[in-house]
Amino acid sequence: MIKTWMTERESSEGELEERIQIDEREPGLLVAGLDVGSTKICAMIGEVFPDRVDIIGVGTSPSSGMRKGVVVNIQSTVEAIKNAVKKASDMAGCDINQVYVGIAGSHIKGFNSPGIIAINNQEVRQKDIEAVIQAAQTVKISDNQRIIHVLPQEFMVDDHTGIQSPLGMTGVRLVTNVHIVTADMTALHNVAACCNQAGLSVVEVVLESVAAAETVLTADEKDQGVGLIDIGGGTTDLAIFSNGTIKHSWELALGGNNLTSDLCVGLRTPLQEAEELKYLYGGALSSMIKENLMIDVPTVGERKNRKISQKTLVGILEARMEEIFQLVDKNIASSGSRNRINAGLVLTGGTALLPNVVELAEQVFDMPVRIGYPRNVSGLLEEINTPRSTTAVGLVLYGSRSRSFVAKEQGGMLSKLKQWLRGIV
Repeated sequence: MIKTWMTERESSEGELEERIQIDEREPGLLVAGLDVGSTKICAMIGEVFPDRVDIIGVGTSPSSGMRKGVVVNIQSTVEAIKNAVKKASDMAGCDINQVYVGIAGSHIKGFNSPGIIAINNQEVRQKDIEAVIQAAQTVKISDNQRIIHVLPQEFMVDDHTGIQSPLGMTGVRLVTNVHIVTADMTALHNVAACCNQAGLSVVEVVLESVAAAETVLTADEKDQGVGLIDIGGGTTDLAIFSNGTIKHSWELALGGNNLTSDLCVGLRTPLQEAEELKYLYGGALSSMIKENLMIDVPTVGERKNRKISQKTLVGILEARMEEIFQLVDKNIASSGSRNRINAGLVLTGGTALLPNVVELAEQVFDMPVRIGYPRNVSGLLEEINTPRSTTAVGLVLYGSRSRSFVAKEQGGMLSKLKQWLRGIV
């Protein structure tokens, strides 16, 4: 891409001086991420260079066709996708037709699985790595589920454990542990159908917490052990990393929309007004709010506004946030992953912006907590510098690194999934 800037200024002698600067940078590859959320659709376009990823286009559109990560109205979702993609394309000055799509919801299942093959005192070859991963994924899953990720955690050659890349090593047997993520076939079908009808083909479906981890977590956190809690509109996603790889994932069908619904019912106010009140006066700890702070609450119909204390409003939100955190904490404990989390927890997603949410989380989990913002990218930083953007930014980074590792069985599982998705009309 050659860009020319021409500036003119008056020299001291009154002569006109012309200066031209030319940037001879080669154009980068374009990668697009599409976060199909329950609250909003976010499209993001990145330009990928050898040393960086520039975000060059961002577009969002309200989402009314999704509920708890699942499509409930295809036409509404298609229109929202079109609007978001158009905004991102106009900002970037280019068109896109392929996207990495984020997916979440309680239909997502994650589990660990081992694989083992004999290598008979031979050097480990690439096809051996692919074969042992294939062996690890030969597990029985429900007929309505499809594998979307096979993520290697570690390899073992004989008695040597914790190996990240066994290529070229010699031994008798090769063992691996992988984390497998599956999704409901109908949910995948509907998301792909919406993208297809919006004129987009799906390159890959990516678990949203896996995508968000690309931009939110540091390498040190992943090595030491960290938990990522992505609180979206319809779902809360948990992913635990240790020794640089994912160890556990879980989906909870509760999110920011539940907080809004609680206000709607508890304060007897319209849903849209409840969302506005949450944004203006919300918080996660009622103990931080003074008793005498009063706010106007719109009512349903033509009744006059009522006055309530802000402490009452925040108390409603606190109860739901505490429930969400307690359920996540219970899952961490039951998974046996608590002793892996040495670097604490990272909260991201739109609900992570709720005031005092870190303090509440530290009370419930009894460990350090921070808010996760997008990192490892450049470009439109002002537009993306919010926890609301982490999934979309992560999808762009995920696509730029192409780090999915799956066995090549008849073109590879990923290839088969892509073919299946592209075959949906």
